[in-house]
Amino acid sequence: MRIALYGGAFNPVHNEHVNIVKAAKEELGLDKIIIIPTAISPHKRTTMTARGRERLEACKLAFGNISGAEVSDCELKRGGVSYSYVTCRHFRKLYKDDELYFIVGADMLRSFHLWREPEEILKCVTLAACARENAEELGVYAKEFHKRFKAELVTFGYVGRSVSSTKIRALAALGEDTAEFVPESVRNYIRSKALYEIPCVKGVKKYLTEERWQHTVRVAQTAAEHARLAGVYEYDAVIAAALHDCAKYLSPQAEELKGFVPPENIPAPVIHQFAGAFVAEHTFGIKDGAVLNAIRYHTTGRENMSGLEKLIFLSDLLEDGRDFDGVEKLRKKFARDIDGCLYSALENQLKHLNETGAQVCSLTKRAFGYLKENYDE
Repeated sequence: MRIALYGGAFNPVHNEHVNIVKAAKEELGLDKIIIIPTAISPHKRTTMTARGRERLEACKLAFGNISGAEVSDCELKRGGVSYSYVTCRHFRKLYKDDELYFIVGADMLRSFHLWREPEEILKCVTLAACARENAEELGVYAKEFHKRFKAELVTFGYVGRSVSSTKIRALAALGEDTAEFVPESVRNYIRSKALYEIPCVKGVKKYLTEERWQHTVRVAQTAAEHARLAGVYEYDAVIAAALHDCAKYLSPQAEELKGFVPPENIPAPVIHQFAGAFVAEHTFGIKDGAVLNAIRYHTTGRENMSGLEKLIFLSDLLEDGRDFDGVEKLRKKFARDIDGCLYSALENQLKHLNETGAQVCSLTKRAFGYLKENYDE
């Protein structure tokens, strides 16, 4: 038989996972394809993760109508960090005389040499790779793979589109609809189980206009996508993002602001960040000082910012709905260098405020001065 293994966190399983399985089965002439949710994924320990049994059930729903597809709980039963070389050994023992493939995307093919025991994987299976968005990249990575490993590699013609599990989790965390990205059965399952939802941020939407809510959702998605680079937990990033503008439209007389005293000598446009931290603590019950500070300084910044503070400041500034000169350059820098991006963003912000004659907050001046002194670009 021709059998393929397809492993991953499936956190959650989405439409592109299903499309890849369908394409691999048809183009590789597979008799069976085994989908294997991880117990704990290497390098993904800071993400919000549904429980193994829930991800397993979602996979059964997603792949249940594909002939020859089955979902295995072998990694979940094994527990601990799931390494592909262990799984490949397991299935090679089960299918000693069969053709055995292991499905990877071009991005994983590129980093395959960094996996645990890659040579052992190749003793057990043949890699089967498909492109992710860019078909030309697959050819480049395939050449690099052949040069490094001198091993057989097969490719199939499916070219995927960009779908981010991280962004889907952020949507679900805020109670937003995931129908665009996941099969209907999985969407219903996510909702019925309230997977990824964060109870403490429920109700924040009613404090915002629809436009500001959509901005908030995009900030949460951006923060979640960059959380690992910033060295913070995705869960904390989404909470801070969800609440960062919670007081933006409250009047000073609002019941939620009873007892709030704004700092002195702070420009009016940024008062909402301090009010937001107050409301997050006293109305939404947030007690984590790091999360509150990320809300408190998300517009101005401050000197010696924490990783979460930097993340929310930049996510608010650079979410996909923002459009200003230099935004794309900053987004590219954000993807690789948090401090470098923060330095450039603060420099641009101060320049803009000075050119427009707007009041400059002393916190922003001190934030830039601290970076200028301590960050060697």
